[in-house]
Amino acid sequence: MKAKKKIHLEISERKILLRIIDVIFVLFSLYIVGEVFSFSYFYLNTSNFYWTIVLSVYLTFFGTVFELYNLQVASNQYQMVRSVILTSSATVLFYLLTPILTPGLPSNRIQLIYFFLAVFFALLIWRFIYLRFFASKRFVKRVLFVCDSKSLNKMVKDLVIVNPHYEVLGFVAASVEAENKSSYYKIPFDELEDFVYNNSLNEIVIAFKPKDEISVSLYEKLLNLLEYGVVVREYDQVYEASTNRLPVTYLSKDFYKYFPFSRSNQNKFYLTVTRFIDILFSLIGISIGLLISPILLFFNLLWNRGPFFYTQERVGKNNINFTIYKLRTMVKDAEKHGAVFATTNDSRITPFGKFLRKTRLDEFPQFINILKGDMSIVGPRPERPIFVKQIAEKLPFYQTRHVIKPGLTGWAQVNHAYTDTIDDALIKLQYDLFYIKHRSVFLDINVLIKTIGTVLFYKGQ
Repeated sequence: MKAKKKIHLEISERKILLRIIDVIFVLFSLYIVGEVFSFSYFYLNTSNFYWTIVLSVYLTFFGTVFELYNLQVASNQYQMVRSVILTSSATVLFYLLTPILTPGLPSNRIQLIYFFLAVFFALLIWRFIYLRFFASKRFVKRVLFVCDSKSLNKMVKDLVIVNPHYEVLGFVAASVEAENKSSYYKIPFDELEDFVYNNSLNEIVIAFKPKDEISVSLYEKLLNLLEYGVVVREYDQVYEASTNRLPVTYLSKDFYKYFPFSRSNQNKFYLTVTRFIDILFSLIGISIGLLISPILLFFNLLWNRGPFFYTQERVGKNNINFTIYKLRTMVKDAEKHGAVFATTNDSRITPFGKFLRKTRLDEFPQFINILKGDMSIVGPRPERPIFVKQIAEKLPFYQTRHVIKPGLTGWAQVNHAYTDTIDDALIKLQYDLFYIKHRSVFLDINVLIKTIGTVLFYKGQ
């Protein structure tokens, strides 16, 4: 028996495809414009190949900033068009402003219009092609689960949210006697192999918890399917690869025994480099803060009326508390009845405070904490001791966040909204653990690029 397989693009493969074809379409478009019109600003030959490299770097960089490679954005027509406009505009603008690396500005200014239109329509046409063909049902990933039916709906929902091309056709229970408590089709043991073959399944996901036992007959059938080329993976691997989070609720409480912390956490060269970058960025940030502080102070006097700065105790690396510096965004005596999470549309936040939070300007004083060594540029956001205690009592592994320095920005901050409930704290914990597990220079760069998009799109809380 040989299982039939349909084409499916994984999340990482889709993102790579989008980047590569973006560049190819833009370069081909510029070549066509050069052949049809008297367009000489950008032309392709061996003597100026570095122009294409600079253009490609700008294109992929601003595409990342403006979420052009976010699959949810790529699959939504309105959001896709918005991202294409912003990406093409920023790419062309920066390309024109760096004549040392790029062609000198032409005397005929209409060539600049040709240049922008060529980049814009190349991206737009390709993205509509992707939307019509690659984001369609013909590229869905068809899978079945081997699991306890009670938790199946929740597990599938978590995956479908981040990958709309994920289709679960059914599940196989760990034992014959197990009843179906999900909305999915329960596949009988004796029909498993035929079901896999007839439905062209891409993958089987094993979602047992450690305490669950698998029957001998099911184990033999899965082994047989594996030998015939069917992909069999554990749920935690699928979840992590799809969501860029760790499935905390799925892991056992002794996960630290096998949790593979990133080697970067103990790598002296990496830590030295990141500390140097922290100092450099903090000095730049403090300088910018000093320049804009008179303006902010003026508006604070008008619309905030009260102290300009605000200090708070936070938990840092190794559970050591430190004092964090912020610009005040709430009314005076905001917590006279006790500490509570800030919520969306919190009445305690002043009008000017909302602006400071949305633009992240309220966090500028934290560059002082970074310079002192309390914090880093990238890392889990530091939380208040009282909230750490409350959350740690309800969420396993929460204290794991404190094995590294907290950060001004982090993987959780650029991937999830503001935390105002325990459920939100759980999601952010999953992102933080993913960062701790995979911490590297490339992941840090990814966080910084996404942070630019967060600020530009006014996504602060």
